[in-house]
Amino acid sequence: MSSLILNKSADIKTRLFQGFDSLKHLKHVHAALLRLGLDEDTYLLNKVLRFSFNFGNTNYSHRIFHQNKEPNIFLFNTMIHGLVLNDSFQESIETYHSMRKEGLSPDSFTFPFLLKACARLFDSKLGMKLHGLVVKAGCESDAFVNTSLVSLYGKCGFVDYAFKVFDDIPEKNVASWTAIISGYIGAGKCREAIDMFRRLLGMGLRPDSFSLVRVLAACTRIGDLRSGEWIDDYITEIGMVRNVFVATSLVDFYVKCGNMERACSVFDGMLEKDIVSWSSMIQGYASNGLPKEALDLFLKMLNEGFRPDCYAMVGVLCACARLGALELGNWASNLMDRNEFLGNIVLGTALIDMYAKCGRMDRAWEVFRGMRKKDIVVWNAAISGLAMSGHVKAAFGLFGQMEKSGIVPDGNTFVGILCACTHAGLVDEGRQYFNSMERVFAVTPEIEHYGCMVDLLGRAGFLDEAHQLVKSMPMEANAIVWGALLGGCRLHRDTQLVEVVLKQLIALEPCNSASHKWEDAAKVRSIMSERGIKKVPGYSWIEVDGVVHEFLVGDTSHPLSDKIYAKLGELVKDLKAAGYVPTTDYVLFDIEEEDKEHFIGYHSEKLAIAFGLISTAPNDKIRVVKNLRVCGDCHEAIKHISRFTGREIIRAMKLCDNEKIESENDEKSTDEEMPSLEDANDGTCPNMARRISCPSVHKMIEEELSVEADGKTDGSLAGDQYGDIAGEMD
Repeated sequence: MSSLILNKSADIKTRLFQGFDSLKHLKHVHAALLRLGLDEDTYLLNKVLRFSFNFGNTNYSHRIFHQNKEPNIFLFNTMIHGLVLNDSFQESIETYHSMRKEGLSPDSFTFPFLLKACARLFDSKLGMKLHGLVVKAGCESDAFVNTSLVSLYGKCGFVDYAFKVFDDIPEKNVASWTAIISGYIGAGKCREAIDMFRRLLGMGLRPDSFSLVRVLAACTRIGDLRSGEWIDDYITEIGMVRNVFVATSLVDFYVKCGNMERACSVFDGMLEKDIVSWSSMIQGYASNGLPKEALDLFLKMLNEGFRPDCYAMVGVLCACARLGALELGNWASNLMDRNEFLGNIVLGTALIDMYAKCGRMDRAWEVFRGMRKKDIVVWNAAISGLAMSGHVKAAFGLFGQMEKSGIVPDGNTFVGILCACTHAGLVDEGRQYFNSMERVFAVTPEIEHYGCMVDLLGRAGFLDEAHQLVKSMPMEANAIVWGALLGGCRLHRDTQLVEVVLKQLIALEPCNSASHKWEDAAKVRSIMSERGIKKVPGYSWIEVDGVVHEFLVGDTSHPLSDKIYAKLGELVKDLKAAGYVPTTDYVLFDIEEEDKEHFIGYHSEKLAIAFGLISTAPNDKIRVVKNLRVCGDCHEAIKHISRFTGREIIRAMKLCDNEKIESENDEKSTDEEMPSLEDANDGTCPNMARRISCPSVHKMIEEELSVEADGKTDGSLAGDQYGDIAGEMD
């Protein structure tokens, strides 16, 4: 009998050394151990306890641990270790306190995991007490313990303490260097982090994947392209580019520095790609103005068998928003469970933004209303969506509702609100909101808020006030602010002020051709050519049957080009018959008037609309997106086309008031614009997705919001001056 028990005991020990492929298998061996009375064997019990944590069932681990009535330091260390590895940090601290009550003292195996738990809980108080025990236990020379102390102090913001501990380590290993690099990054001292990485190499140490990922994060955070490229060369030299985590970090670095060509090169060279790699590239394309490439890569990712995660989906929805690709956005969002959107703030916000920019504020509102949690970002997305969709008073009403719900507005909230004021030409309300920012809500106006106000005042004809506001700004006005004032000068033909503004713009942005609109065009083009400056081409996109079609000015590459131009010819005849006269002021070339009319007739948005008219059903809406602001002539022409074709034309534009010009040497350049006053109430808007009327939106918002005529709350500006939201929707 005893020999049988010995044989079974040996068999159990063999299994414990081999490991387990499931929790069920572990429980089976554990039961056998209990039947044989081997549960008093601390060594065997410790093995079972350690394996139990591999399956993430900490409740079962607790049951195993408490089977031993007098656990020793060995079992306590295993318990603390396992709980930390399973992110049960508070439980690991509680286990430590139990250990102390048993009269046991921590050792060099206990400290690293306890200190990690303190770091993750930002419990610097307990961490400092443990530091004292480290010294008392004589563990201050232990490399693992010291590295954990460096991580603790760095994580809790005591980077000077972290460096002191690091500096006292007699033999620093790569983990120690990585800990101090991470500490500096956490404290926002990315330059110091990069310097520490250089010192690591100077010591003759070879960095591991973790240290490389951290130093790339430092380069990414401060946009240090030169240091990042140097690290890239080093990574290639030592062959670490084959590591999926390092390569993904490189992709992320180049993406966020705007170098999509290099990001694509690294991504294509990866032998193994995970969902993080794909998501980083998709987001990179979307955020760097390459929405079509983002969607193409997304489809390729699906074909490779990957299921999109939250980050990939956000990139896809942003790309769909940029292209006005509503059908693609709907299809992509259906790949994920609806509850994932309603329960995930980031996903829900992206979906709200996509619907709003595609002109479907009714669907955006449904998502907003259904979200279980709403932080300030979600509220801001809804307010901005209402503003850009022309539902101005509803945006004001939602602002008041946000206050009532206890959410404090931030700077982005006021960008949306001031955008709404500009959209509707509400100068007094804009002044009131702007003046209340710091006084009522303790939000310091930033340059974008001043830009909104200058745009609002300039478009309304208050040019002197706008100019004075620019001069009184606490920061230097940038090209966007001066460009907003230039737009007002052009609108109201103030040639005297425009000279002042142009001088400022040319000084700030000598590469921006929009600043030279009223100068001699031939001279400007000559200077631009000499300086290697090129004008960003205007693209327009339209989605038909889930396919996005792209057009350039004078484009003849489309398979239906002949039919498109034939339809455009019909439209021109109908426009002239209706009394429309082309506005040729927007053509700056030194050409004959008749040629100017011909030139503006083939702008990309007109080609896209003509294609939409021949490719969609008579009652279908036509939704066009353009990467630049629509010229005044196209704006007027499209209003007429909408009227005599009986088609609703929704135009979602990239929000940039100033045409953006890039030098051939520039990596990237982006700007944002506010909507035009002249577009506020005419049923179309050249830079925002706008609908002429939307009773469905009216109904849904009316259900959610209740803004009484006298229902102004303390500090709220959404009171009787804006009236009833329903009235604005009609």
